[in-house]
Amino acid sequence: MTVQTKAKLDNLAAIFARCADRAPAYDRENRFFQEDFDELRDAGYLLMPIPKELGGMGMSMEEVMMQQRALAYHAAPTAIALNMHLYWMGAIADLWRMGDRSLEWVLRKGAAGEVFAAGHAESGNDFAGVWSSTEAVPVEGGYRFRGHKNFGSLTPVWTYMGLHGLDKSDPDKPKVVHAFIPRNSPGIEIRENWNDVLGMRATRSDDTLLDDVFVPQEYIAEVVPAGFNGMGPMMGTAFIWFLSGASNVYLGLARQAFDQTVKIAGRKKSMAMPRGAMVNHPAIQTDVAEMYMALENMSAHIDRLIKDWSSGVDHGQLWPLKFMAAKTHIVESAWRIADRALEVSGGFGIFPASGIERLFRDARLGRIHPANSYLSRELMGKAMLGIDWDEQPRWG
Repeated sequence: MTVQTKAKLDNLAAIFARCADRAPAYDRENRFFQEDFDELRDAGYLLMPIPKELGGMGMSMEEVMMQQRALAYHAAPTAIALNMHLYWMGAIADLWRMGDRSLEWVLRKGAAGEVFAAGHAESGNDFAGVWSSTEAVPVEGGYRFRGHKNFGSLTPVWTYMGLHGLDKSDPDKPKVVHAFIPRNSPGIEIRENWNDVLGMRATRSDDTLLDDVFVPQEYIAEVVPAGFNGMGPMMGTAFIWFLSGASNVYLGLARQAFDQTVKIAGRKKSMAMPRGAMVNHPAIQTDVAEMYMALENMSAHIDRLIKDWSSGVDHGQLWPLKFMAAKTHIVESAWRIADRALEVSGGFGIFPASGIERLFRDARLGRIHPANSYLSRELMGKAMLGIDWDEQPRWG
């Protein structure tokens, strides 16, 4: 890490603290984290994974994720939304370092200030990324996309959306077309429906509608056979970066929930306790111990994986399974920690002033992020049993 990079990152602690101060209002008002975004962008936060040769900070997955975990401790919605941009930059930077320069233009645009969002979520498609309900129709010079994308985090600020559609021009050999669509492309409509959702409200993950949107060939990233067996290097690497980001964000959130719980427990009183303090209650002590042990396990799990990835350890075809296992373990543990936090906090925990009810709501969304708990277990179980992920019928 260069002296200049370290100097920039040294300023992040103060920015993170201000993000924490703003988080309750963003949640309460269903408002995008614009002030957080502006400060972090100006500090170079969005440049972290981009190679130094292309104008970025050249940080590894491990280095990026340590910052993401710290940001999530203060403002998890801000961190999970920025994960969408960072996973594109990180994945493509890793491919660039391995000699694949085909998407260098994405990194250069990221270094120039463009913001990349993710457009893979679709209603009714639980195999996002390898199948699609969005049409990708081949035309002269590129493709036309027609579809409806959900969960478009960073809606107020993204300038490019990485998305995919299905090319069915050969019904016997459908292909998935991955592309990056500029925000100003004719036919893009934003449907602002991210209001009063359960959690992660500040992400402003509104829907994106694609009405015959033309994407020129220069913005087509990969065209691969549909299905898991056809997944190309870009999406395979992006999936790993996404899972790593989600894991670290929810770990940071869980650590905040734990620390807040310890503070609240230390203030709780009981007339029925001989010493008057609820910290002497054995159930409180047990719950806090369980939360602490869970955090230790979560940290150890993801810390080893991001270190292995960053140092070039070869886990081969086990890489996606390892990151799916970590993501599933961490988001489910984070939810249990948030639940215990509410239990220990008691009645005070349901009020916004506690901070616990917001963390409780945010924590629940971790299990919905791809691959969700159902799909992760399906894919891990099938892989261990030697069942092809693309085998039909899917079950039975």
